[in-house]
Amino acid sequence: MSLIKEIPPTAGWPIKFKSLLPSFFKRSPNGPLEEDFKKYLNAPSALLTYSGTAAFYLILESIKKLSDKKTVIIPAFVCPLIPLAIKRAGLKINLCDINQDNFDFDINELRKVCARDKDTVAILAVHLAGIPLGLDGIKKIAEENDIFVIEDCAQSLGAEYRNKKAGSIGEFSFFSLCRGKGLTIYEGGLAITNQAKYTQILEDTAKEIMHPDISSEYLKIAELFAYTIFYRPALFWFAFRLPQIFWRMRNNPIKAMGEYFELNFPIHKISAFREYIGHINFPYLSREIDKQRVKIEFYLKQLKDIPGIKPITEFTQTKASYPYLTIIFDTCEKRNTALRIFRNSGLGVSQVYLQAITDYDYLRGIVPEVNCENSRKLAKQTITLSTSSFLKEPDLKKIVNKLKIIQEIK
Repeated sequence: MSLIKEIPPTAGWPIKFKSLLPSFFKRSPNGPLEEDFKKYLNAPSALLTYSGTAAFYLILESIKKLSDKKTVIIPAFVCPLIPLAIKRAGLKINLCDINQDNFDFDINELRKVCARDKDTVAILAVHLAGIPLGLDGIKKIAEENDIFVIEDCAQSLGAEYRNKKAGSIGEFSFFSLCRGKGLTIYEGGLAITNQAKYTQILEDTAKEIMHPDISSEYLKIAELFAYTIFYRPALFWFAFRLPQIFWRMRNNPIKAMGEYFELNFPIHKISAFREYIGHINFPYLSREIDKQRVKIEFYLKQLKDIPGIKPITEFTQTKASYPYLTIIFDTCEKRNTALRIFRNSGLGVSQVYLQAITDYDYLRGIVPEVNCENSRKLAKQTITLSTSSFLKEPDLKKIVNKLKIIQEIK
């Protein structure tokens, strides 16, 4: 690869510049993208928000009106924005570790956590890497303890669990339309309820906390145009790798990976223009997921003969959307070697999260300190392989060949 050619680490969708300008002049019914999600999920309510985090926060503020309980259970391997949203909503956090070899809850520990804490109002089921969790077990525990299930579908739009769409099973769910998440309007999110009796509460809460911010929205429109220009291998290095180099030189890996966030994240309304961009691209969802799954098939076929590597894949009776593939190395040393070898390759190899959620210094005092051995191990022994549409077969072969070399290193 050339010095600055860079494949995105996830399967974010490119946006064609020619689709932006005509969208300024389109006139459409109110909430076209919201209607797309309602039909897709067969949900009674879908509200467009500033981000997936803002959507989660909107759901939490709504749930506070439905219950006096104050604790939300989250996995110990999760985006740092999740505890910040819970903190901002004035709720408490309880952690549950994940399994050793996938992103699902350790279901026995989840059962114990719920039994110990009678103040639990919700369980957050996070479908990381586009892989739906085992929702039957989670739902059963939630029903036994009168707890809401919120599905975090920020990385799983289009995934399915037992022939149902991810996001259509819990009482609430939310999606992200952020850059790199597949369908995108540069920054955005959807808050969903799957029960009609909660529709009015969700909508009333949105009116209370979401207000227009014209200057911020104009900035997002400008950034959407910039995304259209820079989200391609020839220019993505400047938008993605260069900031990483900057922060690594300052010994700040958290900011280098884009994992530092503020408590006062925006929650303002989205313009009709950006909503319409999402609406006109929504019909391509199935086509793009099929492309991602083709790359997954290639990876899995090639990786099965490489010892010491285990991919995290979909469970039985699920269909993952796979914005990337996560692989687990048998040792931390080999994972670290992989990161060094791939760092300047431009092949889109990256990580899910740098650390278990307990180990981010800036979240101390927000996230409780608990033992989460499996989450810490996963953070130290995994890398992600991109399923970007920009990856061609020669690129995929280079990735696999480098992984073979790594496993041969003693």
